[in-house]
Amino acid sequence: MAALAAGTLLLTAGCSSGNGSASTSGVGQMPSSFRSSPAASDPSASPSASVALPPAKGSVKVVSTLTAGLDSPWGLAELPGGDLLVSSRDKGTITRIDGKSGEKTLLGAVPGVSPGGEGGLLGIAVSPTYGSDHLVYAYFTTASDNRIARMQYDENGTAPGRLLGAPDTILRGIPKGSIHNGGRIAFGPDHMLYAGTGDTGDTGLAQDKKSPAGKILRMTPDGRPLRGNPEADSVVYSYGHRNVQGLAWDGQKQLWASEFGQDTWDELNRIVPGGNYGWPEVEGKAGKPGFIDPVAQWKPSEASPSGIAFAKGSIWMAGLRGERLWRIPLSGRRGGEPLAAPQSFLKGKYGRLRTVLAAGGNRLWLVTSNTDTRGTPKPGDDRILVLEVR
Repeated sequence: MAALAAGTLLLTAGCSSGNGSASTSGVGQMPSSFRSSPAASDPSASPSASVALPPAKGSVKVVSTLTAGLDSPWGLAELPGGDLLVSSRDKGTITRIDGKSGEKTLLGAVPGVSPGGEGGLLGIAVSPTYGSDHLVYAYFTTASDNRIARMQYDENGTAPGRLLGAPDTILRGIPKGSIHNGGRIAFGPDHMLYAGTGDTGDTGLAQDKKSPAGKILRMTPDGRPLRGNPEADSVVYSYGHRNVQGLAWDGQKQLWASEFGQDTWDELNRIVPGGNYGWPEVEGKAGKPGFIDPVAQWKPSEASPSGIAFAKGSIWMAGLRGERLWRIPLSGRRGGEPLAAPQSFLKGKYGRLRTVLAAGGNRLWLVTSNTDTRGTPKPGDDRILVLEVR
């Protein structure tokens, strides 16, 4: 098992399908635009003084319901032009949502998805070079593991439900479990792919650098490790995580991640390369040498955080068990301390909240999660809401 886990940290899963491959520019090095950002590598760096700070208190207004009637939605990604892609955890399908009318078009099912427990079709992302390659990435659970694959989306196809090409797996062998599968994926400002994973209930995996479980992973668009990573032959970017559910970058290209705690504290973490975030040795703010404390923490009953997004100077965090949207205004101080105490919105109004995505300017898309077997669905669930925030 150790040998298998170590092998997953290298490029795996075969060759490109040849139907249009993602750009691999920057393979083997960290792009200069990413290296130059002090916050991307130095936990004590401060953003430029010219960055405008958000107000201590914010606001949220639900503008509209973009679409409704979704089944176990999990991942959300924006296409060029403003339409959305949403994944169904339990059905294993990807659906396109018209960004104006909310009309739904089924792209198709992802082959090999094996739903069960907290596993299934989870995060999705759109290639940063989508205009030329039309690639959609997905993180999903199979009968044997969690993996990341990419598929070509035939936008000119005329057969709804059969618009996705065969999956080209770029990383396999991420441990799976009935719980804690992680699953969020996103392309960073460096155009590299990041993935949040979980410990699958085997807590020791989070501190094992040879295992991809309980980690944040960073790789090229075709699944290769980068020399800019803490270890040149590994996709592991940070470790000591219990179950990473949200990834987002602020205006200074600083990576943030939300994480499920166990019984005591859920976390929002400021991620630095090679950082050890403590699990299972610590949970929440412990002040112990060798571990990085979270920037903010919550009781699980108030949060159980999933997706996060950055907009208007704040991190916005969706809460499942907490059934609310949290706002964490960023101050730019050393260590990433918030400008003010986190503030919650929409408590109990829409049930469990799964995913939040920046929609440009002062708008967010927010995805509910009441049809995931743990919520109490109401007529119209699940839905994508359009929010105005400040």
